[in-house]
Parts: sequence; structure tokens; C-alpha cells
Amino acid sequence: ARPAVTALFLAFLEQRARQAEALYILGDLFETWIGDDDDSELGSIVATGLRALAESGVPVYFLHGNRDFLLGERFATISGMQLLPESVVVELTGQPVLLLHGDTLCTSDIEYQMFRAQVRDPAWQARTLALPLEQRRALAGQLREHSRQPPQQKACDITDVNRHAVDRIIRQHGVR
Repeated sequence: ARPAVTALFLAFLEQRARQAEALYILGDLFETWIGDDDDSELGSIVATGLRALAESGVPVYFLHGNRDFLLGERFATISGMQLLPESVVVELTGQPVLLLHGDTLCTSDIEYQMFRAQVRDPAWQARTLALPLEQRRALAGQLREHSRQPPQQKACDITDVNRHAVDRIIRQHGVR
């Protein structure tokens, strides 16, 4: 946990976000999320802040990212958030806007897309969430440790957003 970042986020929820028509969180709200049954203090603090914003009349929407794909209905309800599908078109200032997590568009990174497909699979998620909390914490630690290791040298055109994927998904959703 990064206390300074959390403090800034909570201040944002208490101040600037209160002036918004809505708050859209497009994933990676947490470094990792191992299930709604996690009793971490950070989850509780963030849920309280989000709930206060929602109760002030600002709707809060959440779209899963690549770090918090196990965030579920229970936490969303406690937080006053509405879960969004993987991609959704909303109208903002009179314009259709496509919302999605950016990793969706990194289609050239086949290894990552295979991992993404695995962890987004409902059967995999159900099996993982059925594990004891301590085992999930250990798994999250292993994944963090793996991600801290020096990355393999992948070409930028593989790890970056694929322009063809962007064009395709924009056409598919009828936005510009």
C-alpha cells in the first residue's frame, strides 16, 4: 500500500469528485485485489470514501483492470459502485465515449493476452476465489514478485497498444 497515494485519492473523493456528474474508475483501483472477502484496511478505507461520494449524489462506476479483476459485487455494493462490463459506450457531454481498460488493446502481446484471458475466465476466477484467503495472498505476492523481475526484452510494438485493434474496436462500438 502507498499511504500518500491513498490520501490523495481520498482527498479527491472528498473534494473535486463531489463536483462531477459521475466518477468512472477504469480499473487498477488497487495494486492487487484478491477477493471481496479480503479484510485489508486499505479496502475498507477506499470503500468508505467511495460510498460517501456515491451517497453525496455522484454515481460511481467501476470497470475492471488488470490488477483488480477479482473485485466483485460485494465490494461494489459496499462501496456504492456500479460494475461496468469490459467495454461500454457512455454519453459524455453529448458525445458517445467508449470506456475500456487499456490492456484490452495490447493485442500484439500474445503472452499477456493469454494470461488476461485466463484470469478473466469465470471458472478460473471461481476456483481462485474458492482458495483460502492466505493462499490467495501468497499467489498475489508471487505475481507481484514475478512482475518486479526485469522484464523480458519485448519489442515496443508488441507491448504497446495495437493501432489496428483500436480502429477495430472503435468501429465495432460506433464511436469516433
